[in-house]
Formats: sequence, structure tokens, C-alpha cells
Amino acid sequence: MSSNAFGKLLTVTTFGESHGPAIGCVVDGCPPGLVIAPEDFRADLDRRATGKSRYTSQRHEADDVEILSGVYEGRTAGTPIALLIRNTDARSKDYNELADTFRPGHADYTYWQKYGIRDPRGGGRSSARETTMRVAAAVIAKKWLAEKFGVRVRGHLAQIGELVPRLPPDGTIDWGAVEGNPFFWPDAAMVKELEDYVNALRKSGDSVGARVTVIADGVPPGWGEPIYGKLDGELAAALMSINAVKGVEIGAGFAAITQKGSEHRDEITPQGFLSNHAGGILGGISTGQQIVASIALKPTSSILIPGRSVNMAGASVEVVTKGRHDPCVGIRATPIAEAMVALVLMDQALRHRAQCGDVGEVLPRVPGADSG
Repeated sequence: MSSNAFGKLLTVTTFGESHGPAIGCVVDGCPPGLVIAPEDFRADLDRRATGKSRYTSQRHEADDVEILSGVYEGRTAGTPIALLIRNTDARSKDYNELADTFRPGHADYTYWQKYGIRDPRGGGRSSARETTMRVAAAVIAKKWLAEKFGVRVRGHLAQIGELVPRLPPDGTIDWGAVEGNPFFWPDAAMVKELEDYVNALRKSGDSVGARVTVIADGVPPGWGEPIYGKLDGELAAALMSINAVKGVEIGAGFAAITQKGSEHRDEITPQGFLSNHAGGILGGISTGQQIVASIALKPTSSILIPGRSVNMAGASVEVVTKGRHDPCVGIRATPIAEAMVALVLMDQALRHRAQCGDVGEVLPRVPGADSG
């Protein structure tokens, strides 16, 4: 199993390497009739792109989407949708010195052990460049979810290093602030502090980890399977598949360890749920509340501080990674996390419609409680 595809009724297969001629994906299972055009992809691809601010890698890619199939006269045809993006700013020479070295913290060694061959240019298939196509595929999912169900998927940077946003007591997110700065940070008053923090980090040659939270509004109750296709289980797997992700939380997540049952359970009244510690999912099935998921991203391993490793001959070497890298990969991870949530939700919506479309609305319908 090569496992370059995910999803059941909505299947996404990505292909391509960081420094190859192009990257692409095939989206199969999208219902016909959805209006889609190349310009629809621009906003989210720009949000994900490197080189848009001084706080991310300075690789500048055009990220122009070519729709090769599956769309006729501006509408999806129900057939596989093939999307292609040409790589235009790869600098493979930056990796010449690393061709025979296993970079610590990267997938170099594990790819070598699995395949007996690896592409050292920018990490090849393990590069975050691959996530561009996930974001592109999710443009389709976001549009379909919004039109069919009014679902909106949004994310923000919830922590970088030791810095956390100063949110109001009710946890409300200022989405205008999130989209108004290069960090996707919900506290506009802290942006200068983040700038100084990342600038100092870059100057030191080091990196730091981050937390990104994604919230999906408008998800109706009933999506997800009760055992092996749990909505939270598939969200966790999809989010964990993102490069550099080392942890996933649904709702309260690990904070549930210290909570009492009387606190954690989301009590229900005729007026609605009183809390949302479950993150909008109970028994693997959506409750109608906001879906809330968070990811923990590790610090970038490509840094200027020397580190110990071995080369292809098994000899000790010292590694200093030059080139264009992020001091914190979490800064541009928000659109990627949104993409995985949106793709899982669309797949689950199609699966629910296939099995339970005739059930209709079941009463009582308890209003959901906001959680940020």
C-alpha cells in the first residue's frame, strides 16, 4: 500500500515532490454541478504560500492551478478532478551538501530505510510543498460544504512557543484579526510581540513549535460512524498526516485529564448544550456543535545550529541546514489544517447521505453551544 490517497466517497490522491517539475492531485467523488474555476483556488493557496512575509521560508512559487479534468463549462462533471501546479522556484543546489547525509529530525533516514532510495532535494515527497495540493483539493470541499450545508471551516494559530493569544473570557475568536496578520493570530494587539519573537528566533538560527486550532461551524448532527469511521478518529488521522504534526486534540483534548466528570460532560438543556468539551463529537458522531480540533507542530528541524548525524556510509557528521526554511512551520499551517478538516467533513457528509439520507431530521434538535 503506497497510501498516497485518503477518503472513502471523496478520495484525494496527491503526487509530486518538492523540487520536481510539478505537484498535483486527483479529487474523485465530488458530486456534479459545483461551479469551480482556477481563480477560486487563489485565496487559500496565497494563505498557505511561503514567501508572503519575512516570517516564513522565502521560496516564491506562483501556485497557479491548472484544472486538467473533471470540470466542464465551469462545473464539476462528477468525474475525477485533476489539479496541477508547476514548481517554478526550486533551488536544488541548496541541498547538494546534504545528498549523502541524514538530516536529524527529518524523514531522510526513514525514507532510505523504507525505499532504499530518496530524493534529497528539499525533502522530496516529505516536504511541506506536498500540502499545497491538500489546500487546493479542500477549496472544492469548502465550497461544497458551504453551499450544501452552510458549513464554514476556519483556523488560527493558538500558540507559538510560550506565547498564547489573550482572548476574551468567553474564548470568542476575532476572525478579522486572524486574517489581518501573517501569523493567523487572533489577538491583533500581540502581532508586534510575535514579530519581535520570530525575528529573534530567526537571528538565533533556531526554531520553535506551535499549536493551530481549527473550528468548523454549521456541521449538522449525525455525521460520522459509530465505531471504525468515527468523525474524531478520521479527523485525528487526517490532521496527524500533516508534516511536522506530533499531536492532535479534539475539544478539550489532554486538558480532560485534570477535569472532573461533572465539569467535562457537556450538559444538555432544551435551550442547548452548556459547554463543548467534546469538541462537537460524541460516540464518533457530530452533535451539531462547533467541531473543534487542535494540532501540535514540532519545531523546524532545518536550522543553522550544528547538529550531529551520520552519512550514507554510517560515519559521524555535523549537519548545518542552509537554504530557505521556516523558523516556525506553524505560522503557515493554518490553511493546511483547515484543508484536512474540510476534506474529512465532506467525505463524512457524502457517506452520511449515502446511508442515512432517508432518515431526515430527527427531533429534538438541540442547539449547539459556541466554543470560540
